[in-house]
Amino acid sequence: MLVTLVDDSIPFNGMTPAYQPIGGAEKAFASLPAALARQGHVVRAVNRSPNSLSFENVSWIHWDGRKPPISEVLIAFRKPALLEFTRATRARILWVTGPPDYLHRPQVHEVLNRTDAKVVFQGNTHSEAYRTQGEDLVYYRSIAPGVREEYRSKEEMSPEEPPTAVVTTHPKHDLAWLLDLWIERIRPQAPNAQLQIYSAAFKRAQTAGDTLADDLQPIFEKASAGADHGVTIMAPAGDRDMAKAYARARVHLYPGSEREMYCSTLAESQAVGLPAVARPVGAVKERFTDRQSGFLAPDDDAFVENALAMLKDDDAFAATSKIARRSARSRSWDTAATEFETLFR
Repeated sequence: MLVTLVDDSIPFNGMTPAYQPIGGAEKAFASLPAALARQGHVVRAVNRSPNSLSFENVSWIHWDGRKPPISEVLIAFRKPALLEFTRATRARILWVTGPPDYLHRPQVHEVLNRTDAKVVFQGNTHSEAYRTQGEDLVYYRSIAPGVREEYRSKEEMSPEEPPTAVVTTHPKHDLAWLLDLWIERIRPQAPNAQLQIYSAAFKRAQTAGDTLADDLQPIFEKASAGADHGVTIMAPAGDRDMAKAYARARVHLYPGSEREMYCSTLAESQAVGLPAVARPVGAVKERFTDRQSGFLAPDDDAFVENALAMLKDDDAFAATSKIARRSARSRSWDTAATEFETLFR
């Protein structure tokens, strides 16, 4: 079947995630086309790829290149207007990644009805958010993204000394709260532990002096001041290097946000075998099993207790890590592609 995927956002293609850091949503768009091609489909991805190229049997077409006149299946990424990018003879699918509030707007509802589009959400939390915001207006399915092979095939965990915690959350998602908890309660009980904050904006501010938005500056200053407490600002990396970083750590600390509909870095670190400690908000509860592959902490005391257990207790860490690896690795992009295929009819 001829499948066309369309995205109008930033420059990337199927090669990008392995070597460069990109957002979880963009990484999903970069990963699905090759999985569909492995299922035997003819696949084209139209976006702002730096160059038009063929990669893993997918034709990546630059946005300003020749527009495909027809497709059997059209998958529009995030923007309802893209559902009319080209003619589709069998199915049109809107793949939603962020909060679904906009789907209830009259103009969006009109596009969805006119194109007879099906909507794909990223999980139960995502579809629940849609249902609680108004009447169900469209046909929809929940299809969780896959986890890329760099994480699923990573060798055994090799945590280093001193014990390290990683945080990948956006700074606005309560990183300041986490820093206070680390400095005041966790580090005093694990005096050699390190906290690595992966933030592109903070790293640029630290190394190149980039100006941060007013609401980010005080958080950056708090993180920088945490150097005496084992806090280090790290540059996010491509999947190959992030998989290595997760394998060297002991715990993934995740404040969480009600607006997060998937939590991609949690899925990835779990597949490597990195236990998580997170607050039970947003889609966090879908990414791991509480008290097995990680810990949902309902309050500060529980967050501190479980973080310290992963940093200090070798047996507890090993048992939790083993379950994380076993459970999180089952979700491949080939599995996700098979579920997308059910919408092609």
